[in-house]
Amino acid sequence: MTTATDLPMDEIAARLGAVRERIARACDRAHRATSSVCLVLASKIQPPAAVAAAYAAGARDFGENYVQEAIAKRAALAHLREARWHLIGHLQSNKARVAAENFNLVHTLDSLRLANALARAHPAPPMPVLIEVRLGGEASKSGVDPDAVAALIESVRALVEVRGLMTIPPAAANPSAARPWFTQLRELRDRLAARCGLALSELSMGMSEDYEVAIEEGATIVRVGRAVFGERVR
Repeated sequence: MTTATDLPMDEIAARLGAVRERIARACDRAHRATSSVCLVLASKIQPPAAVAAAYAAGARDFGENYVQEAIAKRAALAHLREARWHLIGHLQSNKARVAAENFNLVHTLDSLRLANALARAHPAPPMPVLIEVRLGGEASKSGVDPDAVAALIESVRALVEVRGLMTIPPAAANPSAARPWFTQLRELRDRLAARCGLALSELSMGMSEDYEVAIEEGATIVRVGRAVFGERVR
């Protein structure tokens, strides 16, 4: 497994504490309870020791981009009994079975084909998923265009448990530039919930650069890696 820069374990704990404080302040500004936001630590390329250090400091939710890397990491960290694993990277249908066996939540559902594959692997209870929405229309990113999300939800709702939406906004130097995208996802969620009759309670949006803005705009899940683990080095 490719590893990242090794930070001292106490520094990971300190960084995690600082992120939690910033989440709490963002929740205060938005008049929300801190408990309404789930912090998922994006642990892609991080060594198991770094994940274990974050767990020891109280983290419980970890996000992985690649199925095979996640399987190896989970095996090395099997003693972390309360860890919850999120798939936050693109998932191919041919890896759906393995993903269903190893993740608590898939953030990146983007097709009926993938939903069918997950349903075959995890029929009961249905696999919890989020629909990935490609708000910026960037061809380099996976996801469903906003005007196609309602039709996808209707086609997959009997196969998987759709809990909400996820997005990665276009890159920007200023975190505030992401605000309109986060607002758009929240408003899309609200329209879809009314139209489809589903709670769609989860909004997975915001990363190390802009998670505070995302929380102010309604994020219930933020995916933070570098702010806790430091820069990744391949």
